[in-house]
Amino acid sequence: MLETQPISFAEACEFVKQYHRHHIPPQGHKFSIAIADEKKVVGVVMVGRPVARAFDNGRTLEVIRCCTDGTKNAASKLYATAWNATRAMGYRRLITYTLKEEPGTSLRAAGWRELYKTKGGSWNCPTRPRIDKHPTGQKTLWEVLAE
Repeated sequence: MLETQPISFAEACEFVKQYHRHHIPPQGHKFSIAIADEKKVVGVVMVGRPVARAFDNGRTLEVIRCCTDGTKNAASKLYATAWNATRAMGYRRLITYTLKEEPGTSLRAAGWRELYKTKGGSWNCPTRPRIDKHPTGQKTLWEVLAE
């Protein structure tokens, strides 16, 4: 049986370092939630302000990391729990992105809907140089909304 539990930012970052396929831990967050079986933590979700400024309207948050060790149904439960917590805090919208090749099965199971595919690309520019440490290809934007 999977149960949610609190987790600190540092502990969630350590889990992401160990298990995430293509991202390093984020720089910060609003909150994190863990999911555990009877023995250990099997997944974490980290929620923060939207990375894209256009979505940072004070009523929207973004799942910036969802990471599991592969335990069945853990990701779906994390996405659903993240939305419940986000909504309870008064936010109206929660978004996240998946890579083009990821099907989004866990998001659909948790009641999210696919919005559109982004163009992808780097945020590096002459006025603000960046070194990309993450995939820069096309992504799918997902959302869940308060009614």
